[in-house]
Amino acid sequence: MPRVDPCVLALNGGSSSIKFALFEARDPRKRILAGEIARIGLPDATLRVTGAAPADNISRAVAASDHAAAADVAVEWIKLRAGDGLIGVGHRFVHGGPTYSAPETITPDLIADLRRLSPFDPEHLPLEIRLSEAVSRQFPDLPQVACFDTAFHHELPRVARILPIPRRFEAQGVRRYGFHGLSYAFLMGELTRLVGTKAARGRVVLAHLGNGASLAAVLDGKSVDTSMSFTPTAGVPMGTRSGDLDPGLFGYLARTEGFDAARFTRMVNFESGLLGISETSSDMRDLLDRETDDVRSAEAIALFCYQVKKWIGGFAAALGGLDTLVFSGGVGSNAPVIRGRICDGLGFLGLTIDEQRNAANEGVISSAVSPVTVRVIPTDEERMISEMVSVVLGPDKKRRINL
Repeated sequence: MPRVDPCVLALNGGSSSIKFALFEARDPRKRILAGEIARIGLPDATLRVTGAAPADNISRAVAASDHAAAADVAVEWIKLRAGDGLIGVGHRFVHGGPTYSAPETITPDLIADLRRLSPFDPEHLPLEIRLSEAVSRQFPDLPQVACFDTAFHHELPRVARILPIPRRFEAQGVRRYGFHGLSYAFLMGELTRLVGTKAARGRVVLAHLGNGASLAAVLDGKSVDTSMSFTPTAGVPMGTRSGDLDPGLFGYLARTEGFDAARFTRMVNFESGLLGISETSSDMRDLLDRETDDVRSAEAIALFCYQVKKWIGGFAAALGGLDTLVFSGGVGSNAPVIRGRICDGLGFLGLTIDEQRNAANEGVISSAVSPVTVRVIPTDEERMISEMVSVVLGPDKKRRINL
């Protein structure tokens, strides 16, 4: 039966999946269900949903030959589940370019602008636009909101924002943007809730470590630097992304291997990182299982931990010290051994880990005497999207649903 209670849908489209979550449009914001269409473009594409109601717990094969087909499947299912109760939809847009620094209602003009921005992020933006169009086909009058992953870093200090290339490119919007902004906004909200505004406005490093991984330096609640740059490929090594590389590598591979821009882009985004070093897997869990018997897996893990540690140290220097380190993301929240190896050697910052707390995945894993508090906070991008939708809908809409 369709839902009639007011609810908000959060959609998070990726390169091979579409994640979604349905929330009650009230505070405290309750998650009704969460789902995903995985393996888009493959014969075994699957829709999986988990929720409080037994009817919401499903796993079935679906026809999802491309993102447009997958989007239609997801939205049709939500239409059956949410019915007339759906009051708004929020989308994660990875890139907002130089213009968009806050959530925006999706309009034809905004979509046209995002199409012009697609060269900034050809991997994600076109897919995210198709997802919003799929929603419009099923819900032509429903308000939709674009939530930009770059917005959290929009006001980076100029010294952190500019890139050391000819100045004329800055006029085209070429700068450090940073990503994982929805995750970082959620983490800062949770940190404020846990420790209060004053402590959360100290010197904070956020480490979102997963298949995609980045770090952010935050001072007075604002991003002052971040490891990803013009694209999400920069920074630390990730599941299949290289992280920072010598720019001269492209010229070398063009001369010796015949690489063009498309081939190089494919390599650094889909064939590098943990997968490239290990030659077996981009999944940290697989590598940890194999590291004692496979030197390639051990080296991939060591490189990841070493580079994350370097970024923490560099950001502590940029912040003038460190008060709080937050681990999040799939790896940061669930891999105590990785957290331990990253923190090992950071004692010069005043950071010490309690091994038992760390092994138990407790919320605070630093020792009682550590001047630096180390926290583990699972992120929730979909919840952040739903909250942004309610803000953009405005007070009139909120009053109508008694928020």
